[in-house]
Amino acid sequence: MAGNSFGALFRVTTWGESHGPAVGAVIDGCPPGIPLDPADIQRDLDRRRPGTGGPASPRREPDRVEILSGVFEGRTTGTPISLVVWNKDAHSKSYDHLKDIFRPGHGDITYLAKYGIRDHRGGGRASARETVGRVAAGAVARKLIAAAGMTVEAFTIALGGVEAARRDAAAAAENRFRCPDAEAAARMEARVEEVKRAGDSLGGVVEVVASGMPPGLGEPVFDKLDAELARAMMGIGAVKGVEIGAGFAAAASTGSQNNDPITPDGFAGNNAGGILAGISSGQDIVVRAAVKPIPSIAMEQETVTTSGEVRKIRIGGRHDISAIPRILPVCEAMVALVLADHLLRQRAIAGNTGAGGE
Repeated sequence: MAGNSFGALFRVTTWGESHGPAVGAVIDGCPPGIPLDPADIQRDLDRRRPGTGGPASPRREPDRVEILSGVFEGRTTGTPISLVVWNKDAHSKSYDHLKDIFRPGHGDITYLAKYGIRDHRGGGRASARETVGRVAAGAVARKLIAAAGMTVEAFTIALGGVEAARRDAAAAAENRFRCPDAEAAARMEARVEEVKRAGDSLGGVVEVVASGMPPGLGEPVFDKLDAELARAMMGIGAVKGVEIGAGFAAAASTGSQNNDPITPDGFAGNNAGGILAGISSGQDIVVRAAVKPIPSIAMEQETVTTSGEVRKIRIGGRHDISAIPRILPVCEAMVALVLADHLLRQRAIAGNTGAGGE
């Protein structure tokens, strides 16, 4: 299966299935000498793991990471870093009745069309469980970019039609959705409970902000920084749309409205989302991802079997009501991976003389 690796210089390969023995990642290209402890990775994995109640699946996974290689005496060695998380609470028999049925909204039908075989146990490689490897690798990337002064934070700005009207980072720290609007967060809670009782699921919008950005990251043509970020976010299974800066609102603007004025003190706006001509401008990078509703729902749906027979099904078992908030550290991880890769690219062309975030 191709398409399991991401990045050029900071390159990550994820592996494993939802109901296999383990999931994980291999990182190649991480520079030596970076302090790295399993606790650095565990913090982000704990935010992603299932079994936290509310909109989350009741599957109970400890998600304890083990570093198998690439670290010696608490520092990276420059050799491949192998990370593993063992699956402990997979109930594969819960999926036996779905072995020959295509679940609406899932990759069952497309995986079978492509490979002629599919792992029906929780979706196999198409499961959100694959993102464990991304989050683990993203935590390592976060250490690399932090040394250059960069931080990455994700927020829920919409869930189930409830939208945040404010951007208050302090408010985000006070609710489990990391919604920067306390009043909207309360309405999100009520919306989740309403939809949960109905047996349905919810989508939403995640906003990721990368601060402390140096100017100059990104390539001017095919590897534009915004193109790489869009690819990274769209590579997350639940994401169906991405915008950067003003995004789609720019289509309804005039040039005079959309252009960010430049003053002696810097930019007087950030409709560009921190990227101009595919290269970081030094402003905060702002990326938003549209997250679809979880396709596994308790409501009756129409489908067919692998032999074409019509069926109506209800998806039982242990499933999230929404990918939010567990998807937030996944989005942060993908942005961190892109920034780490482009930081190393910039250092390579700048000869490590101070340009590009040194």
